[in-house]
Amino acid sequence: MKAQPVTAMTPESCAREVMETVPLVMRCIRTEMRSRRGPLLSVPQFRVLTFLSRTPGAPLSGVAEHLGVARSTASAIIDRLVRRKLVTRKVHPEARRSVVLTLTPVGAQHLQHAREAACAQMAKVLAGLSAADLRRVTEGLALLGGAVKDIVACRRR
Repeated sequence: MKAQPVTAMTPESCAREVMETVPLVMRCIRTEMRSRRGPLLSVPQFRVLTFLSRTPGAPLSGVAEHLGVARSTASAIIDRLVRRKLVTRKVHPEARRSVVLTLTPVGAQHLQHAREAACAQMAKVLAGLSAADLRRVTEGLALLGGAVKDIVACRRR
């Protein structure tokens, strides 16, 4: 899908492009991950492992918030990951009613395999772009990431 030319670029028109494009990219990633259900992960499980790789020792409430689901749903996902020995769940040393979640080495390995598969598929999608277009996409993503990075960091606190 090619972006429509915009005569005057505004934050609003850029936001519309982001809102149209990001879901398509995520759908592509989800499709690839679902096609490899075997030893790999569901999309929510992948998101949990990614979250825990970035925030080791996170509480269950952090996982629920990250996924945008109820704590009971997050707990069920964590239960499956614990049974598969991809995540460890330990009682918080200072708050006995809380748990601390971390990736196991096997979990980190599964996460790496899932990332590699999704990345390989995305590389196939991008293979038709010129080097100049690839550079523009990369620069645009860096700009977008920088713009939202501080907002996301503030919400995690």
